[in-house]
Amino acid sequence: MRLALLAAASALVVSACNPVMRSHGYVPNENLPQDIEAGTDDKASVMERLGNPSTTGVFETDTWYYISSTREELAYFKPKTRSRRIVAIEFDDGGTVSNVEEYDLADGRNVNLVGRETPTRGRELTILEQLFGNIGRLPTEQLGGDRNLPGGAGGPRPDGS
Repeated sequence: MRLALLAAASALVVSACNPVMRSHGYVPNENLPQDIEAGTDDKASVMERLGNPSTTGVFETDTWYYISSTREELAYFKPKTRSRRIVAIEFDDGGTVSNVEEYDLADGRNVNLVGRETPTRGRELTILEQLFGNIGRLPTEQLGGDRNLPGGAGGPRPDGS
């Protein structure tokens, strides 16, 4: 009995460490992007075969991107991208496919983010100043003041005055 309990506990611990594979983005069906031919296909035929693109070019909207990736997640470790596939389909001015390019994980580049911040004018408030800073800034109507002054509620009162 003790051996069976130990085996069950060990199996539970080991099974919890299996990685989880997650697919993101475009998942190709039977119509593969390799079947798209430059000079033959147009935007309508590409849309019919592959569906909506994942994204389009930022500056050149005549390029459609179909992006898919697979990530592996293991317990509390940082997820790792195991595969990435990007199919870029370029169209000419007439809407006909002019070029089809494929990229994978090896074609990617790491981009270092800049840690600088844009300074703001004024001063930084402490936590207490943030919490209590609005005390005394109630609308003047609630305090019996002129409602047309800055901070007043404005508009007619419920009693019609």
